[in-house]
Amino acid sequence: MQTASKAQYMLTDRIDMSLSLSNAKNIAKVLTESLPYIQKFTGRTIVVKYGGNAMIDEALKQSFARDIVLMKLVGINPIVVHGGGPQIGSLLQRLNIESSFIDGLRVTDDQTMDVVEMVLGGLVNKQIVALLNKNQGKAVGISGKDGNLISARKLKIKRKGSAAADEGIDIGQVGEVVSINTKILDVMKDSDFIPVIAPIGADSDGATFNINADSVAGEIASVLGAEKLILLTNIAGVQDKKGNVLTGLSIKQVDKLIADKTIQNYTGRNAAQS
Repeated sequence: MQTASKAQYMLTDRIDMSLSLSNAKNIAKVLTESLPYIQKFTGRTIVVKYGGNAMIDEALKQSFARDIVLMKLVGINPIVVHGGGPQIGSLLQRLNIESSFIDGLRVTDDQTMDVVEMVLGGLVNKQIVALLNKNQGKAVGISGKDGNLISARKLKIKRKGSAAADEGIDIGQVGEVVSINTKILDVMKDSDFIPVIAPIGADSDGATFNINADSVAGEIASVLGAEKLILLTNIAGVQDKKGNVLTGLSIKQVDKLIADKTIQNYTGRNAAQS
């Protein structure tokens, strides 16, 4: 495990020696102020769901990469789970494959699933890996199918007002997480590598499923007992009844918000768009 002092040395070693005294003092101040947080979270796991404008805006992309690499340098174990809905939609359009949605969920037939896996497991995943490595990280891209990381099953949604016995609507190869096999993540935790996970899973028969990235990130955080789950997105976030964004939530707070119906329709929503 790398110590905070070693991380500070590595960071300082990379700083351009032509820095002005003022800039050098500012950097030292930031490192000094961050030391209590570094000490608190060293050795802890933080799961980051990466999506929204942070995947598009160049400045945000670079900021994201630097922050993730810094986490690893100071001894925190970041795990990145990414989406890719806009990229999937763009390629489907270029291939003249029609996209359809039911209650906000992308209907994913065999042809669409091929595109989803190609975009999430290939293009987007490797772009994020390259971005992190460019910023001096050691990222490794995997999908939920690698090492049997994500066991999944078909997700069926209920029609509004339907009876409980209704089997629901079949929206194709859209899945939900059944279980997480943490072995491959445990190996990376004790190394210098940063896992970057595409939200694709498989069932016991080998069928492939597109899974909501938020759900995957949440399940991984839960199974690993992560210190924090951070969602990077262009959505405003969870708001209270007055419209104020809640920047941090405990499980008890979430349960309370669900009970008083501040949070509604929170399961499966937009599941196939990540």
